[in-house]
Amino acid sequence: MPDTDGSLDTEEIAQAARPARTNTKVGSAILIAACVLLTCAAGAAAQQPVVKPPPAIPEFFSRFDFHLNAAWLGESAPAATTPAPATSPAAVLQNAAAHRYSFDTHWGGSLDFVDYVAGRTSFIIDYEAILGDEFRLFDPNQGVYTLEAASSARVGDGEVVGIFHHVSRHLADRPNTQAVAWNAAGVRLLKRLTRETTTFDVDAELSRVVAKAFVDYSWIGELNLSVRRPLNEHVALFVQGSGKLFTVDGTVPNRGTQTGGVAEAGVRLKGTGGVLELFAGFEKRVDAYELERDSQRWMLAGFRLLSR
Repeated sequence: MPDTDGSLDTEEIAQAARPARTNTKVGSAILIAACVLLTCAAGAAAQQPVVKPPPAIPEFFSRFDFHLNAAWLGESAPAATTPAPATSPAAVLQNAAAHRYSFDTHWGGSLDFVDYVAGRTSFIIDYEAILGDEFRLFDPNQGVYTLEAASSARVGDGEVVGIFHHVSRHLADRPNTQAVAWNAAGVRLLKRLTRETTTFDVDAELSRVVAKAFVDYSWIGELNLSVRRPLNEHVALFVQGSGKLFTVDGTVPNRGTQTGGVAEAGVRLKGTGGVLELFAGFEKRVDAYELERDSQRWMLAGFRLLSR
């Protein structure tokens, strides 16, 4: 991006002359695949909340789940623009947009602080880093912090959950003067269905944005579905998807309700001390770059380490 005085240094001009990342993508994919095989690491999205049976008596710190995820992102071309002269500020920005999305990583956890039998009080912490290859092969350019507090009431074999959710988005290794964040309060419904050995986990959410900076969201709706079918004691197949809907407040002209989602399928390998999931899928992400109002679409392939 331009310096604060409006000038451009030689590194920015050099970056504008770089080819789009189409030709480097295959090499990056091979490298990350090798890392997967060598390190047995882990996938693409934070863990989905699941129904937990009630204990016989109240319990303190009754559950803790950890996740460590990474996914390679397939080609995602920036929004179509008129080509600019190679050394112009506009060309620098176009080049940066073409090199933003190579990998998506998450790490964090969720816990039940107290289970009071009739329900539970829980917390979720997640950090997401999005990597491109604008300046180097692995170049973090965005960080997303998610914090959530929730309390539930068990109703039959499901749960009704009150949630308070905070998301804060930050540029990484780049000037970052614009705050991008929102707080949302709402309700989540959790349900697990079982048919023979196959499990269906459903998570439906609706929240009202109660505080925000830069974003124009008013309401956020989300529906998550996860289906698992074990093949034996250690191997299972899974399919899962998530859809999101964002209504907006009208402060941004010519912009209506935004929709996005992700779908993936893969294999789940259960070990003695944890779980490894390998998956592939497709994602449409709303406002993929925090300072722009554009969705991006990409194929993805990755791995996920879970504590259970």
